[in-house]
Amino acid sequence: MAVPPFDIAALRAKIPILERAIPLNNCSQAPLTSVTRDAAARYMESWNSRGMDWDEWMGEVELARRAFAAMINAEPDEVSVVSSVSAATSAIATAIDFGSGRDVVVASGAEFPAVGHVWKAQERRGARVRWVALRDGHVPLEMYEGAIDERTAIVSAAHAYYQNGAVQDVAAIARLARSHGALSYVDAYQSLGVLPVDVRAMDLDLLASGTLKYLMGTPGIAFLYVRRALVARLEPLTTGWFGRVNPFAFDATRLDWSASASRFDGGTPPIFPAYVSRAAMEWLHGIGSGAIAEWTQHLSTRLVEGALARGLSLHGPGLAVPKTPSTAILCEDAHAVESALRARGIIASARGPVIRLAPHFYNTVAEIDHALDALVEVLAEARTP
Repeated sequence: MAVPPFDIAALRAKIPILERAIPLNNCSQAPLTSVTRDAAARYMESWNSRGMDWDEWMGEVELARRAFAAMINAEPDEVSVVSSVSAATSAIATAIDFGSGRDVVVASGAEFPAVGHVWKAQERRGARVRWVALRDGHVPLEMYEGAIDERTAIVSAAHAYYQNGAVQDVAAIARLARSHGALSYVDAYQSLGVLPVDVRAMDLDLLASGTLKYLMGTPGIAFLYVRRALVARLEPLTTGWFGRVNPFAFDATRLDWSASASRFDGGTPPIFPAYVSRAAMEWLHGIGSGAIAEWTQHLSTRLVEGALARGLSLHGPGLAVPKTPSTAILCEDAHAVESALRARGIIASARGPVIRLAPHFYNTVAEIDHALDALVEVLAEARTP
């Protein structure tokens, strides 16, 4: 029997909700841990005891920036701290001149609406969005070859499809984009934390992710990686006082740009989420991305094979292509199924016509089997007149 390459019992002891439920909704929101709860308490104590401590708070934001950089093998000066992946995407989109002869945005059919909507909004600035269609629940690499040309400004590709976890070869997509003189932009929200991501090895230009999913953090904070060589040529139309050379100069009349990726920072930083997310990322970094990937891929295989063995219908190609632990199962009323599973102590995530079961490193094989058995019962009850 396979066992995780870490002390799973010790790690599970830091996740209180496991005493009463099985969280399998990590593609949507990871559970609270004692690590993140203690970090939240540190901020509350600082706020309560000192009223205001900008030096400490800004220091925590910088530590969060460093923690994210370490997760993706980047340097801290290549990372911007923003409020969401929508904000990160908007910062990049508005820094592109679509009147320069390159007016095409190539976007994958696997984009989450938060990203896709930003690209669509750029049509008012002269952009033309060219969608690369899904095929059988994923986007084959060859679909990009006919979509990217010399008029392409940027290629946007989600690392993993939010609906079923299918993974795209973003390194190959980035190479294809660069061969045509285009930038590559990757949304890693559905992969970072369970798949190793190395922006150097993948040779990516731009990458964004928030922390509330597999990074075990909280809403309200996200990070944007910008390859150092690109920073100076990109000036976003969405900006704020923390995008300046010295935010605390308080000069409203001068729009100078930070020399680092902090030029993409916006207004007052997300201080409270920085405390929580920094603690979560450092905890995960200590466990090891390789170890987490090994175990979650084992759970993913168990999920897919177990679903098929029970006669359940998968959304997407299953194990035929690389995937995250997230597995999507077709059902008629996903939200009703989500509620029924929650009543049985299993937290899943409905998305369109599917219920998603998305384990993380702390989940066990027994929990996967129990959740699948419960899902079979719920679907059978729904069909009973």
